[in-house]
Amino acid sequence: MKQYEATWPEVGALDRDTVVLIPTGSIEQHGHHLPLGTDSILATAVAEEVEKAIPDKVLLTPTVWLGASGHHLPFSGSLSASFEGYDSVLRSIILSLAAHDFYRFYIVNAHGGNTEPNAVTLRKLRMENPNLQLGSIGYFHFIDQSVFDATLEGKRKGIRHACEAETSLMLHVRPDLVRKDKVKDDGLEPQPAVPGMVWHFDEVTTDGSLGEATRATAAKGETLFNAAVSGIVEAVSGLHAGVQLVETEY
Repeated sequence: MKQYEATWPEVGALDRDTVVLIPTGSIEQHGHHLPLGTDSILATAVAEEVEKAIPDKVLLTPTVWLGASGHHLPFSGSLSASFEGYDSVLRSIILSLAAHDFYRFYIVNAHGGNTEPNAVTLRKLRMENPNLQLGSIGYFHFIDQSVFDATLEGKRKGIRHACEAETSLMLHVRPDLVRKDKVKDDGLEPQPAVPGMVWHFDEVTTDGSLGEATRATAAKGETLFNAAVSGIVEAVSGLHAGVQLVETEY
């Protein structure tokens, strides 16, 4: 069920084992060829396809479109919540529905900058509300590496930013928003490579994108999209059925 299309009695009548699915995205620059809303568009598209597949197991909230995007603010049009503001929004969504006795919440994220804030918010909520079942993961984590390897042609076999994979996904989901005449490869590599460094996108790119976008196709996007949706449907169905911790045989 889509929350924003439902009435309050319809939501009230839902089984409380229903999984509340929360998409998180951003409004931030994606180079010269993808729109500022790319992450929110993809989060919404994936989550809506999941809801379409298992509508009786999901209460889909509207997408949280204002992300933690401070590292993109040097580029015009980018918007960012403060970490405190972002935390407050997620907490408010979850606690509002928890007050109505929903207890299973699963965030499907489409913006890398939200990954750590999502995790911190859920850890705090779990400490405060041990009865809640909480999870958060990027939709792209449900695309097996073997699928990336078989699908992508460039040397970066995964999701970066306005890259081959993300541009392919947009060509599949919203091809009308891809500025095909402006697609280009972009990205700077630090030398020497020091893991764990914090960079802003104006430091690591020329035009804001990161990857081999010129290799993108709608067919690649469809393959990646379907893999993500299939994985999330399986995960959410498992959460709906009830997750148990069992002894591991060593």
